[in-house]
Amino acid sequence: MLYLLAAIGALTIAVLLWRAFGSERVGVASRQAPIAPDDDPDFLRKLAEEQRKRKKNEDG
Repeated sequence: MLYLLAAIGALTIAVLLWRAFGSERVGVASRQAPIAPDDDPDFLRKLAEEQRKRKKNEDG
């Protein structure tokens, strides 16, 4: 009976430690919603730069 309680306790501690520290390291997706391209400032900046380059090349 003592071994059973020790095993349950060890398992409980292991699960709690994994939930507290392990899930981020395992590569579980973060809880943030993905950013749509039209809301991403880096994407919009790159688009603007590409448009400026195209316009510059077309104008001469």
